[in-house]
Amino acid sequence: MAMRLSHPLRPSSLPQFQFRPKSLSTCKFSIQNRISNSDNSRKLVMEVKEKLEKDQHSLPVGRNGRDDEDMILWFLKDRKFSVEDAVAKLTKAIKWRQEFGVSKLHEESVRIVAGTGKAYVHDFLDVNDRPVLIVVASKHFPAMQDPIEDEKLCVFLIEKALSKLPAGKEQILGIIDLRGFGTENADLKFLTFLFDVFYYYYPRRLGQVLFVEAPFVFKPIWQLVKPLVKSYASLVCNFHAML
Repeated sequence: MAMRLSHPLRPSSLPQFQFRPKSLSTCKFSIQNRISNSDNSRKLVMEVKEKLEKDQHSLPVGRNGRDDEDMILWFLKDRKFSVEDAVAKLTKAIKWRQEFGVSKLHEESVRIVAGTGKAYVHDFLDVNDRPVLIVVASKHFPAMQDPIEDEKLCVFLIEKALSKLPAGKEQILGIIDLRGFGTENADLKFLTFLFDVFYYYYPRRLGQVLFVEAPFVFKPIWQLVKPLVKSYASLVCNFHAML
């Protein structure tokens, strides 16, 4: 389903900025500070990598494995560079990826559930160059559809959205289209699963969540879910689509 949003996906023009030149001494300090931070980050990445190899040797290696330095650095940032906390969260995330079979998900494996049109990754990036993951709530019927297949589609689309990240970008935008939403579409279990996946396994990857025209019937449901979605509740805002 194509959407024309008041929050446009592409800017027609870019604002003009004026830059004030920095002094040479300030530039030198900035460069030295970056080098120092980079060296410290590198040391912490290696420390986490060594601990995982020693204590969690059975975990897989390679992309999204225990020796994936980009993944290790991302979880270090999420855990405010605490080695112990990063190791614990990484271990849980890597084990989950194995058990859930993330690497085995592909277009054909989710073809049937994706055919409902209940969720998809938009063809275009938003104005901040973020991939856009759209959920159409009115097409979700938990009483009639397999919850396991819904979860597989969810994870597959998160992976697909992350694969579309431009160089230098780190987060995606989530849009939940609530137009036509009714009580038959309500699914507290899946909504909690969605935010748990982002919190535990894709930390800080969800930059913002937009609810499109949330109806009155959705408000009590959101009040029930809000305490369960942890810090992500602060990322949610409502807006109206242009029809």
